[in-house]
Amino acid sequence: MTLQHVVVGVDGSLNAVRALDWAADEAARRAAELRVVYAVPDHDEAGPVLASAAARIRERHPGLPVVTRAAEGGVVRELVRESEGAELTVVGTRGLGGVTGLLAGSVSLRLAAHVHGPLLVVRGDHPCDDGREVLLGLEGDADAHAAAYAFQEAERRGVRLRVLHSRTHRYITPELPSLIPATSPGQRAQVREDRAEEAVPRFSLARLQDEHPEVAVETRTVRTGPAHALLTATHESAVVVIGAHRRTSRLGPQLGPVAHTLLHRSHCPVVLVPATG
Repeated sequence: MTLQHVVVGVDGSLNAVRALDWAADEAARRAAELRVVYAVPDHDEAGPVLASAAARIRERHPGLPVVTRAAEGGVVRELVRESEGAELTVVGTRGLGGVTGLLAGSVSLRLAAHVHGPLLVVRGDHPCDDGREVLLGLEGDADAHAAAYAFQEAERRGVRLRVLHSRTHRYITPELPSLIPATSPGQRAQVREDRAEEAVPRFSLARLQDEHPEVAVETRTVRTGPAHALLTATHESAVVVIGAHRRTSRLGPQLGPVAHTLLHRSHCPVVLVPATG
């Protein structure tokens, strides 16, 4: 049977070391193999960095299977290739290019737009296993994979799952007020829409909670500013999980505004899970 594996990109920077530590903890939590990748122009440059990474992992997690690889090519292309079949791909917020903040911008966004499976971008400064809750940003049925991942992560960590369900308030054409509350055509339509949209996450989460009965769940609906609400909640979260909604433009696959905001400003690591549909 093929061993499950976690992939991490390194380059010798301090931020890459943090990503390495997170990746090792995640691999140990899953009883998976850790694959360490360094994309460089010359294989000879990678030797000391990869040797140091392997030694650090073996010190922190004796017995954890570790594989290191130097790849001659672009970091995004190599990590996308390695991510196929991986349980998780992990990168830091800086480095992997030698320019401060580069990965938090174009590289992380390009990687998130193409990676196979979940991508963990390590942000914030608290440790991987500190007992904080898992945060899930949920928009709708397209985030089914993200919701499943968040439940699994909360179960692996033994912590509560906090769900923020965002929805956009529909514009209602102005009409004369009704003497009886919620009886005008527009008000009735809004009530039906509210019930239908709020039923979607309840139904999906109920099924997942049946599959993960040990996970305590708190759900809140956010009608405006989902990015701001999630960003605020990341202060107290171990990790935030969202669906990666990939939109095609003339520049290629792009991510939505919530992903952009969290990749640049989150106070905790961000997991992007490819959305369905």
